[in-house]
Amino acid sequence: MKGTKLILSMVLSVVLIATLLGACKSAAPAVDPGKKTLKIGMTNPLTGVAAEKGNPMGAGNLDAIEYINNELGGIDGHKIEALALDDGYDAAKATTIVKRFIDEGYLFFTTASSAMMTAMMENANRASFPGIVAFSASNLTQPPQRIYGQTPDYGDDWAAFAKYYMSNIWKDKSRKPRMALHLLNNSTGAAAKKAAEAKAVELGIELVIIKEHAATTSSEIASLTEIKSKNPDVLYISSTPAPTSVIIKNAKELGMYPGITIASGHAGITKALVDLGGADVVEGVYGVYPTVQWGENVPGMAKMTEYVRKNHPKYEGNADYIVSWAQSLIAAEILRLAVKNAGADKLTPQIVEEQGFKKLKNFDVGGLHGPVTYTPGDNRLSKSVRVIQVQKGKLVPVTGWVEAPLIQYAK
Repeated sequence: MKGTKLILSMVLSVVLIATLLGACKSAAPAVDPGKKTLKIGMTNPLTGVAAEKGNPMGAGNLDAIEYINNELGGIDGHKIEALALDDGYDAAKATTIVKRFIDEGYLFFTTASSAMMTAMMENANRASFPGIVAFSASNLTQPPQRIYGQTPDYGDDWAAFAKYYMSNIWKDKSRKPRMALHLLNNSTGAAAKKAAEAKAVELGIELVIIKEHAATTSSEIASLTEIKSKNPDVLYISSTPAPTSVIIKNAKELGMYPGITIASGHAGITKALVDLGGADVVEGVYGVYPTVQWGENVPGMAKMTEYVRKNHPKYEGNADYIVSWAQSLIAAEILRLAVKNAGADKLTPQIVEEQGFKKLKNFDVGGLHGPVTYTPGDNRLSKSVRVIQVQKGKLVPVTGWVEAPLIQYAK
């Protein structure tokens, strides 16, 4: 009996050692526990009226941080500690969150939406606390202060689509095309309006009507009836997926679409739009997006796909996940540069901004979107987009990368 117990004990010991060796092998390179923890804050609207965007974005952020810490060894052995909070797409919550990040000694922060960053930026700018916003608007970066746009802003979207429309869709040279705008009643819509009012005449477009809607809208029949009376050739929507799907459904009910051209800024045209609106309803809708789409042959696709399938398979195919995965890669590069240039023990938000943010130059996020560079006077870090179209339920690029020149509104 004693011999049996001894043999069993030896077998279990061998199994335990083998298990531990296997775990050690798969975990290398490890974060050095003796090194400093680098704290960054992250917010996304995981609940509320923009949760269809916030959840894949939050997943992309944290999956990339897991990859950086577990497979890349963090930042020169220093672990990234990301505190990820839900802002609920609520300005009051967002303001409270950024104050917490400042008070608790975080080095910088990231957020998803221009609307939430609009609420956060006053405190961030006053405290010299740098932040990155995935989806930006010109009010955040002009004049340039402490907020950096990860991608071109919603005004850049409008300009890119307008140029494409004039070159590739509009064929009647006897008159200007008539454009209507339907805009979310926050910075997402305001940025597109600002760009359209600044550039429409130059591009040969007549703006005939501008309407606004709320993120909670369930019907825009009344506003679209008024838009229909202006006989537009094109309807441009700058909003999030849920309201955008409502507007397109209502346009179809009113017999406006198909017929006119409909296009969306990058906040609205994701897989969530197809799911909410229905592939048959949104077929043919154009949009502008600042990243590749799923399955494209770029170096960063394989690792990102591995993580989404492991941790959040339901978000595979949603380009908002790509944006936030790339955002975390940028955050890690900022920290790498700051540690290299100043040393981990000396980091403050101000040093990270000067020695990290402002040292970004042609950083490649695995080809998931354009190269990331800080340019003095232009706080947009990536500066290129593509025009896409819904084709048979898929988001298909119809252009290559289009550079988005800075629209200098102050001039």
